[in-house]
Amino acid sequence: MSKQTLQLHSTILSIHSLDIDADIPAALLKLPLFFISKTHDELSIVCPSSFELHSLDTESDWQALEVIGPLGFSLTGIMANISGVLAKAQISIFSISTYDTDYILVKKQTAAQAITALKKDGYNVVTN
Repeated sequence: MSKQTLQLHSTILSIHSLDIDADIPAALLKLPLFFISKTHDELSIVCPSSFELHSLDTESDWQALEVIGPLGFSLTGIMANISGVLAKAQISIFSISTYDTDYILVKKQTAAQAITALKKDGYNVVTN
Protein backbone atom coordinates (compact mmCIF):
# COMPACT_ATOMS: atom_id res chain seq x y z
CA MET A 1 0.00 0.00 0.00
CA SER A 2 1.40 3.41 -0.92
CA LYS A 3 1.88 6.09 1.68
CA GLN A 4 -0.79 8.72 2.12
CA THR A 5 -0.60 12.35 1.08
CA LEU A 6 -0.79 14.90 3.87
CA GLN A 7 -1.61 18.58 3.57
CA LEU A 8 -0.25 21.16 5.99
CA HIS A 9 -2.89 23.74 6.86
CA SER A 10 -1.63 27.29 7.37
CA THR A 11 -4.17 28.12 10.10
CA ILE A 12 -2.57 28.33 13.53
CA LEU A 13 -4.66 26.42 16.07
CA SER A 14 -5.12 26.37 19.84
CA ILE A 15 -6.22 23.43 21.95
CA HIS A 16 -8.53 24.48 24.78
CA SER A 17 -9.63 22.70 27.93
CA LEU A 18 -12.97 23.94 29.25
CA ASP A 19 -15.17 23.25 32.23
CA ILE A 20 -17.32 20.19 31.49
CA ASP A 21 -20.49 22.32 31.59
CA ALA A 22 -19.13 25.29 29.61
CA ASP A 23 -21.27 26.69 26.84
CA ILE A 24 -19.97 26.32 23.30
CA PRO A 25 -20.08 29.74 21.62
CA ALA A 26 -22.39 29.80 18.59
CA ALA A 27 -19.77 31.76 16.61
CA LEU A 28 -17.40 28.79 16.92
CA LEU A 29 -19.77 26.67 14.86
CA LYS A 30 -19.42 29.10 11.93
CA LEU A 31 -15.63 28.70 11.70
CA PRO A 32 -14.25 26.76 8.71
CA LEU A 33 -12.15 24.47 10.93
CA PHE A 34 -12.76 23.39 14.53
CA PHE A 35 -13.03 20.23 16.60
CA ILE A 36 -15.06 19.62 19.76
CA SER A 37 -14.77 16.58 21.99
CA LYS A 38 -16.54 15.91 25.25
CA THR A 39 -16.41 13.05 27.73
CA HIS A 40 -17.78 12.71 31.23
CA ASP A 41 -14.46 14.21 32.44
CA GLU A 42 -13.61 16.96 30.00
CA LEU A 43 -14.57 19.32 27.19
CA SER A 44 -11.89 20.12 24.62
CA ILE A 45 -12.06 22.48 21.68
CA VAL A 46 -9.49 22.90 18.92
CA CYS A 47 -9.98 26.06 16.88
CA PRO A 48 -8.04 28.83 15.16
CA SER A 49 -5.94 30.80 17.64
CA SER A 50 -7.51 33.96 16.29
CA PHE A 51 -10.87 32.91 17.80
CA GLU A 52 -11.22 34.28 21.32
CA LEU A 53 -12.29 31.50 23.66
CA HIS A 54 -12.18 31.67 27.45
CA SER A 55 -10.91 28.35 28.73
CA LEU A 56 -9.33 26.76 31.79
CA ASP A 57 -6.11 26.00 29.92
CA THR A 58 -4.81 26.52 26.39
CA GLU A 59 -2.03 25.07 24.26
CA SER A 60 -1.35 27.35 21.30
CA ASP A 61 0.72 27.43 18.12
CA TRP A 62 -0.35 24.14 16.50
CA GLN A 63 -0.66 23.38 12.79
CA ALA A 64 -2.70 20.58 11.27
CA LEU A 65 -1.41 17.96 8.87
CA GLU A 66 -4.50 16.50 7.21
CA VAL A 67 -4.32 12.99 5.81
CA ILE A 68 -5.98 13.48 2.43
CA GLY A 69 -9.03 11.25 2.34
CA PRO A 70 -11.58 10.03 2.51
CA LEU A 71 -10.09 7.06 4.32
CA GLY A 72 -12.04 3.83 4.50
CA PHE A 73 -12.79 2.31 7.88
CA SER A 74 -11.11 -0.91 6.75
CA LEU A 75 -7.72 0.82 6.46
CA THR A 76 -5.42 0.08 9.38
CA GLY A 77 -2.23 1.52 10.79
CA ILE A 78 -2.41 4.98 9.21
CA MET A 79 -2.16 6.94 12.47
CA ALA A 80 0.25 4.41 13.98
CA ASN A 81 2.64 4.74 11.04
CA ILE A 82 2.52 8.54 10.85
CA SER A 83 2.81 9.00 14.60
CA GLY A 84 5.69 6.50 14.64
CA VAL A 85 7.62 8.52 12.06
CA LEU A 86 7.06 11.68 14.07
CA ALA A 87 7.93 10.00 17.38
CA LYS A 88 11.26 8.85 15.92
CA ALA A 89 11.89 12.49 14.98
CA GLN A 90 11.07 13.55 18.58
CA ILE A 91 7.99 15.53 17.45
CA SER A 92 5.00 15.68 19.80
CA ILE A 93 1.57 15.35 18.22
CA PHE A 94 -2.09 15.83 19.02
CA SER A 95 -4.25 13.60 16.83
CA ILE A 96 -7.85 14.03 15.76
CA SER A 97 -9.97 11.71 13.67
CA THR A 98 -13.13 12.53 11.75
CA TYR A 99 -15.48 10.32 9.76
CA ASP A 100 -13.47 10.81 6.55
CA THR A 101 -9.89 11.39 7.64
CA ASP A 102 -7.29 12.04 10.32
CA TYR A 103 -5.50 15.19 11.41
CA ILE A 104 -2.12 15.25 13.10
CA LEU A 105 -1.40 18.49 14.91
CA VAL A 106 2.21 19.50 15.41
CA LYS A 107 3.63 22.60 17.04
CA LYS A 108 4.23 25.35 14.50
CA GLN A 109 7.95 25.44 15.31
CA THR A 110 8.26 21.71 14.50
CA ALA A 111 6.16 21.69 11.30
CA ALA A 112 9.15 21.90 8.93
CA GLN A 113 10.93 19.11 10.84
CA ALA A 114 7.75 16.99 10.71
CA ILE A 115 7.41 17.49 6.97
CA THR A 116 11.05 16.54 6.43
CA ALA A 117 10.66 13.36 8.51
CA LEU A 118 7.46 12.35 6.74
CA LYS A 119 8.90 12.96 3.26
CA LYS A 120 12.04 11.00 4.18
CA ASP A 121 9.74 8.09 5.10
CA GLY A 122 7.95 8.24 1.72
CA TYR A 123 4.93 10.41 2.49
CA ASN A 124 3.87 13.17 0.11
CA VAL A 125 3.30 16.43 2.00
CA VAL A 126 1.78 19.48 0.34
CA THR A 127 1.47 22.95 1.81
CA ASN A 128 -1.12 25.61 1.11
